[in-house]
Amino acid sequence: MADADTTEAKNYATSVPMQNVPFFLKGSNNLDWGMKNRLAQIFDPTSGRTVMLAFDHGYFLGPTSGLERIDLNIVPLIEYADTLMLTRGILRTTIPPTYTRGIVLRASGGPSILKELSDEEIAVSIDEAVRLNVAAMAVQVFIGGEHETRSVHNMTRLVDMGNRHGIATLAVTAVGKEMVRDAQYMRLATRMCAELGATYVKTYYVDEDFDTVTASCPVPIVIAGGKKLPEPEALQLAYNAVQQGAAGVDMGRNIFQSKAPAAMIQAVRAVVHENLSPTQAYDLYLALKESDKQSVEN
Repeated sequence: MADADTTEAKNYATSVPMQNVPFFLKGSNNLDWGMKNRLAQIFDPTSGRTVMLAFDHGYFLGPTSGLERIDLNIVPLIEYADTLMLTRGILRTTIPPTYTRGIVLRASGGPSILKELSDEEIAVSIDEAVRLNVAAMAVQVFIGGEHETRSVHNMTRLVDMGNRHGIATLAVTAVGKEMVRDAQYMRLATRMCAELGATYVKTYYVDEDFDTVTASCPVPIVIAGGKKLPEPEALQLAYNAVQQGAAGVDMGRNIFQSKAPAAMIQAVRAVVHENLSPTQAYDLYLALKESDKQSVEN
């Protein structure tokens, strides 16, 4: 028991009203403290944006190019990421528990690349998510897909479980091969996910009217990096997205399949958090790439 303090309190600052500072993230002001704290592990409170490093591809693709050895190819990059998007198997076996930023756990799955990808179910329990101390759970949502309704219900079930325990839900909008990737579809998919409770949404950037997608979605949107692009094009993609309202990027192949992954993720960070132009960011990438090369040679 602490010693009794008999000193009379005097400094109540009665003329200074208590501040009520709004939470920095779009659509999140009314969330519970624990949920906000976890979101602040994903999104940088200063910039309000995030650079997510995605390497959960193995849950349906297996050991794809660049992910043959997570310990060798990915672990050296995690210091540059605001948050990691991955499966529980990789988290437990390969990621150092000293990593203290946000973990976004892949929570849906089922079919491989050989089958109908929209045939997913929830693949992780909420107890497991709590046990792993994750900041968010990610679920694929196939608007317009063969199993659309099931995927939406997968998301809403995760939303209910996540809200109960203060864990965010990331809805990942999947676009089928037969569907057109345009602003109209993206507005539909992202708005549906937000309306049904997703904490934030991952979707694809589109060249025309992407600002209408971010404007019509009441929760943060991060963009998927998609297939591997040349480094200048990937940096342009990130720049265009954040300048048109995206709250960050969730990149995988454009980082771990780059010729210089560590240089690339740092260049992406400069675009997202510092508003560097694509040209400036590419110059940074080249300089870091050369520096890394010289370090290896020495």
